[in-house]
Amino acid sequence: MRDIAGIVGLGIMGGAMARNLVSRGWEVVGFDLSPERREEAARNGITLAADVADLARRAPLIITSLPSPAAVRATADAIAATDVPPRIVAEASTLSLEDKLAFEGTLSGAGHVSLDCPISGTGAQAETRDLVVYASGDAGAIARMMPIFADLSREAHDLGRFGNGTRMKLVANLLVAIHNVASAEAMVLGTKAGLDPDQIVRLISTGAGTSRIFELRAPMMAADRYEPATMKVSVWQKDMDVIGRFAADLGVETPLFSASGPVYAAAIQAGLGPLDTAAVCRIIQSRSGGEAISQSDRATAIL
Repeated sequence: MRDIAGIVGLGIMGGAMARNLVSRGWEVVGFDLSPERREEAARNGITLAADVADLARRAPLIITSLPSPAAVRATADAIAATDVPPRIVAEASTLSLEDKLAFEGTLSGAGHVSLDCPISGTGAQAETRDLVVYASGDAGAIARMMPIFADLSREAHDLGRFGNGTRMKLVANLLVAIHNVASAEAMVLGTKAGLDPDQIVRLISTGAGTSRIFELRAPMMAADRYEPATMKVSVWQKDMDVIGRFAADLGVETPLFSASGPVYAAAIQAGLGPLDTAAVCRIIQSRSGGEAISQSDRATAIL
């Protein structure tokens, strides 16, 4: 008989993971502060908990997917204060190592086992289980979580000691930051040269210059449609700050990552925070003396 799976945080990532688990036969208990997210979760077969403590009473295996260090701290405190048997709590958010270690300390002090398990992939990838789990911490606890990971991702890896998951995720996200801006540069260059945006997407995706980020985000750039967001620019800024501090603490020079930062900052200043990070294409387009890629670009493209 399967354990009940609990998910705290039913946003873009957590909601998709919960839905995928339900579709594969898991009983999922979820909680989110947002009434809209709770309503959506209930429509998709997820049992709603009254609060984090209620979720911890029901679910022995828990995933937290949360937007901020404050939310993660509050969740750890709530679980630690609840009188329940030891729980395994896999923290899947992208946070600093310091925040992850604080989470682990709070829960271990209350007799629970915490894992550092950030997820590589976007919200769109979460919908199709095209995710990779970077699990780290107690090997036995990771093994117990693996059936859950198998039903919400395409791969899950045990990276060893607690914190290695976050270390790997920050390396991966450094590349995501660069590839996203590079994809926008390529799309603007091609369309300014008179090429059809959809043709750029098709041909680059089959050649040596492609990347997973180009394949995910260039179609959004070609259509100039950035909603629904797979990762909001406003949320991504938190990840950028964490990566920057991580590299600085290790004394690693990051010229390309550092060059991408002002582009994301400009997107925030331009009011693009609620949109997908692919919307940086609009910043590069405007700086290149043009409007956003549009249907008129297709009509006049040189084929």
